[in-house]
Amino acid sequence: MPRHSRLGRFGVWSGAWGNALRGDGPADMGEFGDAAAELDALGYGTIWLGGNPAVDYAVPLLDAAPRVTVATGILSIWEYGAAEVAARRAALEERYPGRFVLGLGVSHEGFAERYARPYSAMREYLDALDSAADPVPAQARVLAALGPRMLELARDRSAGAHPYLVTVEHTARAREILGEHALLAPELKVVLDPDLDSARDSARGYLRLYLKLPNYTGNLLRLGFGEDDFRDGGSDRLVDAVFALGDADAVAGRAADFMAAGADHLAIQVVTGDPFRDLPRAAWRRLAEALPLDG
Repeated sequence: MPRHSRLGRFGVWSGAWGNALRGDGPADMGEFGDAAAELDALGYGTIWLGGNPAVDYAVPLLDAAPRVTVATGILSIWEYGAAEVAARRAALEERYPGRFVLGLGVSHEGFAERYARPYSAMREYLDALDSAADPVPAQARVLAALGPRMLELARDRSAGAHPYLVTVEHTARAREILGEHALLAPELKVVLDPDLDSARDSARGYLRLYLKLPNYTGNLLRLGFGEDDFRDGGSDRLVDAVFALGDADAVAGRAADFMAAGADHLAIQVVTGDPFRDLPRAAWRRLAEALPLDG
């Protein structure tokens, strides 16, 4: 079967789902269920739950959307114990066979009190998932891998990699490391705005959050960016590399570049004024018309 068969070619990544289900968003979840059902009907293959979601956050979306896969993008290994995660994933698998993917990551030092030796910690967490009373099969999990060692671990111990804040060049390098069999499902940030200067301003407003996190800046340095590229929300060169900017057709062209570089699936994140609360449904509709969702 194709590597992307479980996820589809394109999915939607959003932190709004996790915030709402955690209680930081609106109390009425009706709109979120409606949005999930619409994404399903539009042909998106996966809804990625951003913002360190628990496994159970997938339930209302799986209920609302009868076909779509739901994935965590990502669940932090520091916050959720492996045994509990394995048990809850097993319950989801029994209720919604084949429709949940466990995305795991090491998060960032400032977000986790116990953060230490992230590569070794991930290996130990995978060992714990393997030895749990309800083991998590390797093909039911993906890793938020950026660097070569974590990509190799994703290749050897999971279905593949779900890198965040990456470029076409990183995608090509990741494919080389992952080989021909592992899944590669990067996240891609999108600003739907035909005015390029305005789109870059919107992108910088969001990118500033991530340029404070060494895991991301370290990866960007490996890709040839310099410290000057991180100033003032990011240089034009950096913004253009990690975002798709412009109208829906321009985004589709950028998505094609990632696919040509080796991506199997793209998790599209539409950046708005408040991307961790907004549900940009009109933008998702426009993109559905431009992207080859069935391709």
